[in-house]
Amino acid sequence: MVGTPTHCPYCALQCGMTLHDERDRDTLRVTPRDDVPANRGGLCQKGWTAAELLTVPDRLTAPMMRRGRDAPLEPCTWDEALGRITAEIGRLRALHGPDAVAVFGGGGLTNEKAYQLGKFARIALGTSQIDYNGRFCMSSAAAASGRAFGMDRGLPGPVTDLAASGAVLLAGGNVAETMPPFMRHLTEMRDGGGALVVVDPRRTATARQADLHLQPTPGTDIALANGMLHLALAEGLADEEYIAARTSGFDAVRTVVNAYWPERAERITGVPVPLMREAVRLLARAARAHVLTARGSEQHARGTDTVSAFINLALALGLPGREGSGYGCLTGQGNGQGGREHGQKADQLPGYRRIDDPAARAHVAEVWGVDPAVLPGPGRSAYELLSALGTEEGPKALLLFGSNPVVSAPRAAEVEERLGALDLLVVADFVPSETARRADVVLPTAQWAEESGTMTNLEGRVLRRRRAVRPPDGVRTDLEILSALAGRLDAPGEWSTHPAAVFGELRRASAGGVADYSGISYERIEAEGGVFWPCPSPDHPGTPRPYLDRFPTPDGRARFVPVEHHGAAEDIDADYPVYLTTGRVLAQYQSGAQTRRVRPLAEAAPGPFVELHPDLAERLGIENGADVRVESRRGVATVRARLTDAIRPDTVFIPFHWEGDGRANLLTNPALDPVSRMPEFKVCAVRLTPAVPPAEPPAPAEGHRRPAVSRF
Repeated sequence: MVGTPTHCPYCALQCGMTLHDERDRDTLRVTPRDDVPANRGGLCQKGWTAAELLTVPDRLTAPMMRRGRDAPLEPCTWDEALGRITAEIGRLRALHGPDAVAVFGGGGLTNEKAYQLGKFARIALGTSQIDYNGRFCMSSAAAASGRAFGMDRGLPGPVTDLAASGAVLLAGGNVAETMPPFMRHLTEMRDGGGALVVVDPRRTATARQADLHLQPTPGTDIALANGMLHLALAEGLADEEYIAARTSGFDAVRTVVNAYWPERAERITGVPVPLMREAVRLLARAARAHVLTARGSEQHARGTDTVSAFINLALALGLPGREGSGYGCLTGQGNGQGGREHGQKADQLPGYRRIDDPAARAHVAEVWGVDPAVLPGPGRSAYELLSALGTEEGPKALLLFGSNPVVSAPRAAEVEERLGALDLLVVADFVPSETARRADVVLPTAQWAEESGTMTNLEGRVLRRRRAVRPPDGVRTDLEILSALAGRLDAPGEWSTHPAAVFGELRRASAGGVADYSGISYERIEAEGGVFWPCPSPDHPGTPRPYLDRFPTPDGRARFVPVEHHGAAEDIDADYPVYLTTGRVLAQYQSGAQTRRVRPLAEAAPGPFVELHPDLAERLGIENGADVRVESRRGVATVRARLTDAIRPDTVFIPFHWEGDGRANLLTNPALDPVSRMPEFKVCAVRLTPAVPPAEPPAPAEGHRRPAVSRF
């Protein structure tokens, strides 16, 4: 049976798949596509089971609303739901001004929805208070790439370039679990004689396949990268000709890394000097090489500087701007690349334009048909926005699309409190996520295979997502929801519900920007299997390798940025003597709102756990499989112990996909990177004790305004 060619709803690899609608057998079936270079016929367990998302038992098919503050969520009509939302928005704006209403988006939204959401916030609501969960994912790499190269785009070329590489250093990524089809490119590289170097405190599934595993103390990646650059300079492995011709700022970096002699770097990181030296030699001696970072190196209070340190290493070796080589970042969420390009971020307008740039404001305002003066300025970043909700100076209402911050945000218990302090919480979702259960109004939205649009994968390749099935009766797309709300709010401009029309407007709004989509059309994507941005005209071929001739900086040179090691924002001490790091597992994805509802995935990874070394477990009296109380200065999580020698004895690991008392983000540190505003998810100090029977839950705090959990 001929199906609908589309792409996986999960990670930024955006694997090609075909969805077969076999309703006569009461089933939907997925098969992989071999015409998409990213996966070439491969899928992971999440991809194979993606069709099951469309028929989960608790799928929302009607709006839900509370009739009173302490009442349960109950079904209502769309007219009632939209009327309640717009009436409350009007009341709050009249009392407190436009910034009384905030918007929070997601890195899984299509380009069309991300664009329309940013436009809705700025001209339908007039609010500056918009950001998205991609701030928790890609922001540090984006900031570091922007200041080094003048542009933020995930990979320096097609993902297939990795297979022809002679060496790849992957810092803080576990692609064997987070995007398994990606591994085939690294495996092909190794089969051809190339070497894989993995930097990770854990011996992950990816590290086990590496030729070299560097296992640093959490929070010490800057010292590691600086130490490796010191070794490259000391051994004469730097590409001095490239540095002179294509970069600026090297002398300042040379001065800084002089202080990171090998023994000092080893003392800080715990990585032996011979391993650092071998890693540098592998990269320097390969004809083609890549330095890649992922969340393990980026989700830190100094994440931007950490990425800059690895970029400095890549620049010193002459990698960026050479075909088949370079620095790249492994984007996480499905549209993590496109989602940050077109207006969801607090400081950006479509096309990756800065919202405080007068020329950018004028261009976008003209496309939207408004005066540039009505566009608000920059707002709060994601965690700062969530922390301000319901406060005297913060927003009083939140409209949330494509995110589940009750599970995914740092210091999650505080985020719950802030959501509970709102006058109005509106959540658009397809299931009753942990955040949706706390909402005043829940709007049922279409799923990935029930709507069309475009996604931009980790290569910067714009792809088509095609509708394969109709959404259930009573369900609307996000574009339909935004259009209906904009109409009720008398918003200026066009608010199409058709993805192709919205994409056409996005093209005009992005024209001339860093992320220029103006030459990309649905027809071109269809004919060419995707188009790489920037693509400024219909006859432009697209840009798969953007830095070959020059970097998009004022002088055309890449910029070295000197960075110093400062350690974690919160180090271990006598009270909290163990490092905690967090991450993902193979069978789950992000906050788990989707994957925890798919039976094979839930069976494969049924609940949270803490991974700890047997030596640490013995000292603490913790047995394998026992419940463990993990406590930080921000909260307590209770999880099951999993003993393994694949982790450092001073470090424990908890995946972050689950709700309730096992939430890793009850513990994590919200300390923010000063540049990217990325929270420090990847390291904080904890203590572990065997769990004891839980005490009686405390009475609700006086003045609590929203039930912690409500029935549907």
